[in-house]
Amino acid sequence: MSLLSLTASVALAGGYQHVSIPAGENRLGGVFYRPAGPGPFPAVIALHGCGGLWREQGMLSMRHADWGERLAAAGFAVLMPDSYGSRGLGSQCGVKDLTVRAGRERVADAAAARTWLQQRGDIRPDMVSLIGWSGGGSTVLSAIRKERAPADGRPDFKRAVAFYPACRVQSESASFSTRLPLLILMGDADDWTPAAPCSYLAKAAQARGEQVGIVLYPGVLHDFDHPRLEVKERENIAYSASGTGKVTVGTNMAAREDALKRVNAFLGAP
Repeated sequence: MSLLSLTASVALAGGYQHVSIPAGENRLGGVFYRPAGPGPFPAVIALHGCGGLWREQGMLSMRHADWGERLAAAGFAVLMPDSYGSRGLGSQCGVKDLTVRAGRERVADAAAARTWLQQRGDIRPDMVSLIGWSGGGSTVLSAIRKERAPADGRPDFKRAVAFYPACRVQSESASFSTRLPLLILMGDADDWTPAAPCSYLAKAAQARGEQVGIVLYPGVLHDFDHPRLEVKERENIAYSASGTGKVTVGTNMAAREDALKRVNAFLGAP
C-alpha cells in the first residue's frame, strides 16, 4: 500500500498510543502506531527534529502525525521516541549547548527503541528501520556508523532514511562508514542544514562501495515534506548556515510527493 494513500487501516488501528520505553535506568516516553491485523509487522523508528515531537496543547506535531499515519497505513508499525519531552525539555532549535545530543543521547534512544520493538511478538525483529528529520536525521547518521553495530545479539536496523540532516560532523570524520543502506533526502536550497556536506558524505560512501543514495531537490527548502507549512523565515536558530540565526523553511508539494514514493520503495512496504 502506498504512503500516498491514507486508508481505513489507520482508523481500525485506533491511531497512536502513548508508550514507555526502558532506557537504561530511566524511561523514554513515545508514540506508537500499530497497523491493523495480527502482524508480525516491519517497523520504523521515527526520530524528531530540534522542535521535538509535540506542538501546543499536547498535540502531536503535524509532520509526525502525517508520517505516522502514512507509514502505518502502508503496513509498518511506527515508534516515535520523545527524546526531549521525556527529559523535561522543549524545543532545542535555539540551544547551542545541547544536553541531548544527536551523536550520544539520541543514538542511545534509538537503540532503546529498537530493543523495545524487537521484544514484541507483533514486530519482525529483522525488519526495524530508522527515519529521522533534521536533528533526527543527524542521529540516524551517527547511529548507522559501522563501529556502532549492536552488541546485544539482536538484529541490526534494516535501513535508514535521513531527511535534511546536518552532515558536516560525519562528512569531516575520517572514520565515518555506514553499515547499512542509507537514503538522504533534502533540498539544495536548504539554508539550515546545507546540502554540500551531505553530497560529499554520500559520494565518499559510494566510492567505498557503501549503499548510500542522496536526492537533492532543486530550489527546495528545509521542512519540505511537511504536509502544510507556508514558506517563511525563522529566527533564533542556534546553527544556521549563514550564522545569522535566520533560516527559511516551507513545504514543497512536488518534492514531498516524490519523497513519499521514494521512502515507500526504499523501506520495502509490505
